[in-house]
Amino acid sequence: MKALVTGATGFIGAALIERLSAEEGFKLRAAVRRPAPRPVAGVTYAQVGELGSNTSWGAAVRGVDVVVHTAARVHVMNDAVVDPLSEYRRANVEGTLCLAREAASAGARRFVFLSSIKVNGEGTPLGQPYRADDSPAPVDPYGVSKLEAEEGLRQLLHGTGTELVVIRPVLVYGPGVKANFLAMMRWVHKGLPLPLGNVPNKRSLVALDNLVDLIRACCVHPAASNQTFLAADGEDLSTTELLARMAAALGRRARLFPVPVEVLRGAATILGRRGIAQRLFGSLQVDVSKARDRLGWAPPVSVDDALRKTARHYLGTLSR
Repeated sequence: MKALVTGATGFIGAALIERLSAEEGFKLRAAVRRPAPRPVAGVTYAQVGELGSNTSWGAAVRGVDVVVHTAARVHVMNDAVVDPLSEYRRANVEGTLCLAREAASAGARRFVFLSSIKVNGEGTPLGQPYRADDSPAPVDPYGVSKLEAEEGLRQLLHGTGTELVVIRPVLVYGPGVKANFLAMMRWVHKGLPLPLGNVPNKRSLVALDNLVDLIRACCVHPAASNQTFLAADGEDLSTTELLARMAAALGRRARLFPVPVEVLRGAATILGRRGIAQRLFGSLQVDVSKARDRLGWAPPVSVDDALRKTARHYLGTLSR
């Protein structure tokens, strides 16, 4: 199978390239904005520049069976641009449809689109997870752009012979993770006392290895055709549980003390950190049973093993 992976030097794309390049049966082409700093043996590279409506994909999609589109303008907290939605649309909608149009014209059999759980929304009542076929309810510009891309892809690829598979992951963690997850690891590793000792929420996460495994299944499984799947580890954690297990993975003791969540939310609101408060104190759960039932898929890596792998990488960066 000849596969094109976009965003091949990014957090998810690079891990997917590493996984598929080690398997027999895959011939890989990687689309990158600029030359790859560390090319992977056996992988051919196509430099395509910035993602947008005028990106030239002809050489990249020629002869491929499957396109896995991981490239995107990613979610940015406190985005400083004047019109965030327009910026997200340029890359995530116009850029995606440009690629899909050329892939379909080139005869690609399947287009696997990495979307986001933000298409479903920003949070769930405790014990009421999102399901793959729930009605979308995006809130922020990033989530809106991903939904518009999904809808545009369905319209564009209908009747072309190119199957569409949509994957909506929750927060992805693993070696090299950045943003809020990395900040939490730093807090725990430094032994900072944290007022998060009794947060009664539940959140779904997905280990990078588990997401890559699901993407691989969606490349090859016949039953994935024209379906939408949610991606998660299958074990939901409270913020308190996550910090405690993260500490264990780092070889540290979690220094957590309880403070009422209502007090913490109020403080976050005063400081203008409502988004962070939602991630720390709110629930966001997903049901991955559709992937299990249709594809026979189950996350191959446990949360604790994934946290240990993430922690080893993090600790390794401190010694460089």
